[in-house]
Amino acid sequence: MPPITAVFVILSRFSLLHPIHTTSGESLTSAIFSFILLGGVVVMVGFLNLEYYTVIPTIACSKIALFGQLLHPRQFVNSLVHCMMGLIVAWCCTVTTGDRYEMLSYVCVQSDGSSQMCLNEYHLVFLLAGAFVGFSHSLLGVIHNMNYVSFHTVQQYKYLRFKGSLPLVVKCSATQALYSIRNFIVVYFFLGHIPRAWISKTLNLHLNRLVHSVHTLDSIAGLLDLSLLYQLWISATFLLFTWYITLLLFRIFVTEVYSFPVQSSFTEDAHLCLPKVLTDKQPMILKFLAMQDLALLSQRSPSRRCEVFSLSQPGGHPHNWNAISQECLSLLTDLTQRLVVYHDTVATNGRAKSLSKIRKWGGGASNCLFFCEVTSGTEDLMSPRPSVLMKTPASVFARSVVGGPQSPLTAPFTPDLDSPFASPALRRLTAPVEQCSPWYGTVQSPHIMRRAPKLWSTSTGLSPKSFILVLIVFVYPNNSTLNCPIQVKNFLAKRVLIMYLFHKLPEASSQALFADSQAHIWALEGLSYLVQASFSEDQFGVVQTTLPSILSCMLVLQEAVDRHFKLPHASSKPVRSTSSMGDSTYKTLRFALRATLKTAIYRITTTFGDHLNAVQVSAEHRKRLQQFLEYKE
Repeated sequence: MPPITAVFVILSRFSLLHPIHTTSGESLTSAIFSFILLGGVVVMVGFLNLEYYTVIPTIACSKIALFGQLLHPRQFVNSLVHCMMGLIVAWCCTVTTGDRYEMLSYVCVQSDGSSQMCLNEYHLVFLLAGAFVGFSHSLLGVIHNMNYVSFHTVQQYKYLRFKGSLPLVVKCSATQALYSIRNFIVVYFFLGHIPRAWISKTLNLHLNRLVHSVHTLDSIAGLLDLSLLYQLWISATFLLFTWYITLLLFRIFVTEVYSFPVQSSFTEDAHLCLPKVLTDKQPMILKFLAMQDLALLSQRSPSRRCEVFSLSQPGGHPHNWNAISQECLSLLTDLTQRLVVYHDTVATNGRAKSLSKIRKWGGGASNCLFFCEVTSGTEDLMSPRPSVLMKTPASVFARSVVGGPQSPLTAPFTPDLDSPFASPALRRLTAPVEQCSPWYGTVQSPHIMRRAPKLWSTSTGLSPKSFILVLIVFVYPNNSTLNCPIQVKNFLAKRVLIMYLFHKLPEASSQALFADSQAHIWALEGLSYLVQASFSEDQFGVVQTTLPSILSCMLVLQEAVDRHFKLPHASSKPVRSTSSMGDSTYKTLRFALRATLKTAIYRITTTFGDHLNAVQVSAEHRKRLQQFLEYKE
């Protein structure tokens, strides 16, 4: 804070006509107080980073899903806090800048010679601009996934990483400040009279429009003040720079490589060992750090690899290898299942197999309302849905702590029953049947469905899709031949706004499927390097017992990945943005996973060679292995 504040003071008081002259209207007390406030804001920003960060990004597959994230109550609190912090930083900037921006009110002389307290609109504009920049920063954090923390492939010292990222922070701060001030000027031009009138009436302040032909700042003449625009831009850059520096330092320190002990001689330290961290309930960041450590030790640490291959005493069981290999295989199997389910869903054009087939819908409005209420939460008319409940990317660590700050939001293609935006109909369809219910223990016919509650029942609300479909019914009250499913779909397809909100974003579903693939990349690297090292270091042959399972799991995953990359938009690489502090590395994780998977299989086949012919695998897998052995993949 001290060097950044010193640079801001110099830039804010710089005058082109008087480059050496600096105003000295700021007292020492106000300077110290403003600096303490700035330090408190930085601490609060660090706390918000700790509270909202995640290692698995939240990817919105449609515009309506993005709006749901922006309007979430948790995000509303975050935006409100950022507005208040921006207001505080803007006040500190006015105190530091001094001159005409320092006070909210001043004594002005009217035309009749009387003096009264008048509103200093320059100070008000500074405060509103700070709140607007803070609010914009909060929204952009959701849009660009600024709370996402990624792990760099190339390990660097903290100082070198900070030094290399500093130019990007300066560029992003200056650029984003320029855009935010531009947007604020437009908003203040049309709506600036509202806060100005409210502040004047609340504080009993008058507007001085007589002295020196003063214009209000919500006019073109008032906003074309270059000095004011420069001060606003410098202050916004200072605000964003301090916040981005805090975010950068948080990312550097939270992703620092940590070495977990493989095994411990003391039982009280057993929960700190790598196998225990991987398999027990732990925060998501700790799981990722453990997977990163596994990938590193498998490559660079022969002594720790020997501990992985060691046997327990007494008993002689390979507990370390079993725990590590089973966790990695479960990760890869989970990803394979997700890819298979998604591919089957796309192949069936999004028709959910679990829904009951209704042969005849009839033309009455009650039947249409019943259909809308039942299917609104389970079948999206605009986009495909999986045939079964697909696991979210966070489910690869199903034993992790849920609900913490590291717990990501549910993926867009997974029904989140706990979300405030989830449809009540979906909760009813997925809820278990109670014993006291007449449906308990009886035959469930696919053509028998429970009657939905009344439309305006107070016990159940309508989801947004239900409300839209109900509106369509009332638009056509006299249409007795209304075929609800087809007619509703055609009606929505002709509405540009509806299509814009519910249309799938390109590559979004593919990015959401591989949102947590950094863990799978580490699992592939860890397994393949350990298997490679076992050829010469595994004295007890503990790896050979699970080698068929490892090879089969990798080959099945490769088949699923190859099928996925044949889908539209799956193989197109997105353009990385360099004008935002948001980390976009998650957009290319699927390409890194595909390359890592093929490299891992080649690493094993190159090491073992013809010895793999003795491994018990299926005929299809043996054929694929032969292609790797002949370097034809």
